[in-house]
Amino acid sequence: MQIITLGNELLRQKAEKITAIDEDTVKLANQMLEILVRDKGIGLAGPQIGVMKRIFVVAVQGDEPRVFINPSILETSHKTVKFEEGCLSIPGIYTNVIRSESIKIQAWNIKGRPFTLETTGLLARVILHEYDHLEGVLFLDHVPENKRAKLVEKYEKSHKDDKA
Repeated sequence: MQIITLGNELLRQKAEKITAIDEDTVKLANQMLEILVRDKGIGLAGPQIGVMKRIFVVAVQGDEPRVFINPSILETSHKTVKFEEGCLSIPGIYTNVIRSESIKIQAWNIKGRPFTLETTGLLARVILHEYDHLEGVLFLDHVPENKRAKLVEKYEKSHKDDKA
């Protein structure tokens, strides 16, 4: 499985709910965690590997890897924080993004059990970033249009040989 990159229309589509947490779902989650390690990321959503399912994985340093299936954001704090973000689907591009400082999320794990997590800091940011992927939203969508256009142009220039 390869990570798809900016320009692939799948990154702009909403992912579909997973109807059964079965052997295939567990296999997918494990493959996603392997890709995350291989590509040195901290979060990866199904759409980033062309799987249009509501699943993402996160592995923030100092915390165990987590799998989120059919997640729902229950609460976000009013307090926001600006922090630099990047994305495995937009390699080499980084910019500051303002996001809620803390969140409350509900999802299912690979054993089919629901869980609720309240978190803050980097883990909250990564979860919000990956959740956006399930909605067809990229981190660049959170910056002003003129800045976004410059970042996209920079990405396209640095990856023009990839398309040849």
